[in-house]
Amino acid sequence: MSRIGDWMQEPAREVRVAAQADVVVVGGGPAGLAAAFAAARNGARVTLLERYNHLGGLASGGMVLVLDDMWDAHLGEISVRGTCMEMIDRMAALGLAKFPTRGEWGTAPASVEKWSRWGAFDFHTKEKPHPIVFAVAFDPDAWKRVSMEQVKELGIELRLHSWFSRTLVEDGKVKGVICDTKSGREAILGNVVIDTTGDLDVAASAGAPHIGGSYIVTTVFRLGGVDADEAERFEREEPEAFDKLDREIKRMLGGSWAHWWLKTPLPGVVWCNCPHMPGLDPLKVADLTRAEVEGRKIVHQTVDFVRARHPGFQNCYVVDMAPQTGVRQTRLLEGEHVMSKEDVMQRTRFADSIARGRDYYYPYRALLPRSVENLLVAGRHYSATSAAQKISREIPPCMAMGEAAGVAAALALNAGVSVRNVDVAAVQRTLRAQGADPGTQTGPNPDVPAIALGADERVEVAA
Repeated sequence: MSRIGDWMQEPAREVRVAAQADVVVVGGGPAGLAAAFAAARNGARVTLLERYNHLGGLASGGMVLVLDDMWDAHLGEISVRGTCMEMIDRMAALGLAKFPTRGEWGTAPASVEKWSRWGAFDFHTKEKPHPIVFAVAFDPDAWKRVSMEQVKELGIELRLHSWFSRTLVEDGKVKGVICDTKSGREAILGNVVIDTTGDLDVAASAGAPHIGGSYIVTTVFRLGGVDADEAERFEREEPEAFDKLDREIKRMLGGSWAHWWLKTPLPGVVWCNCPHMPGLDPLKVADLTRAEVEGRKIVHQTVDFVRARHPGFQNCYVVDMAPQTGVRQTRLLEGEHVMSKEDVMQRTRFADSIARGRDYYYPYRALLPRSVENLLVAGRHYSATSAAQKISREIPPCMAMGEAAGVAAALALNAGVSVRNVDVAAVQRTLRAQGADPGTQTGPNPDVPAIALGADERVEVAA
């Protein structure tokens, strides 16, 4: 009789080929969306696979509701553009994205007071107050909506509810993937596969070298019924009482970033990127289960506490818990170049740079697995050390990586070469031509994206 921990033989069986494409993108999170959009825009037939019932990954399902790390403090400019800015523009048109425009950047007291609780500040600086920069608070369902709209506009074949199972590899070349679905196991074939799973599932299954990593896990939640004006008044006018209470709440939550709650575009609704739970392995079912159970327990205890003690929160209630667990780091690729903490901190420039983050750069080689062909990797599992990834893994730069991977896949197919041998200079030129920033400039960009200009500035530009 078999026991827990034993291995059993699974019978071999036939698998139906459900789809075939030029480019198969596995994972519909921010990096996967950008990869699929870019590949389709450059002429590739694209199939996008996603295990949940929505697109957006940690941006929407994980409810990480501020887009940051897209501001270069050294050059004083927006560093992530392209698909990410297009998403922002579309959500803003719905009234569901909020951000400071150029005239509000800096440390002017009025701007600091207005935008700090939206998360639009540079928390990496030692300067106090932290300067206001371009960062975006958005609604998760707005992200889901505009993602679906773009998928349809671009003619991408979308397959939701498709859980990646294993990678199909022949003679060291990736040929596609197997997914588990309600219809049974299905094969999705492609000439190029892009792994945007976040956990390096595809590349690891294909045998690509990688390392393990770990970081805090979070069950993100939103609260409704919050009087944000009163809560901010308390913080501003009673700083000693606020500081004492704030420390106590953060202890209950196991820690948080600078603010445990931030505003959202929905009136009376705030989001909380906490509690933080260390020491868990998000590749283990038991630890993921523990995160959900313990996270909910902490959240409800904290909500009871703030109702009783925190001005502005007396009538608050839990709107929802994120349907996706907040995972920050698991497997990391060991690719053709492994980015180090020094690469990030010293703002290392690469000849094959294809994306930028806050004020760091990603080389194309960091998306290339060793010893496996027809495969690219984009997102938080890119080729980096654990220490480097922890300070270079935010959503906007992951989207920039995804956009570069999608362009590279399409250009390689068009040229009849492998993604390993694609003309990186052509990738860089294409990214720049479609509004992205590959990080190839030697100084500040000459322009500011139109969406980041104030109303008066936009009128002047249009004139």
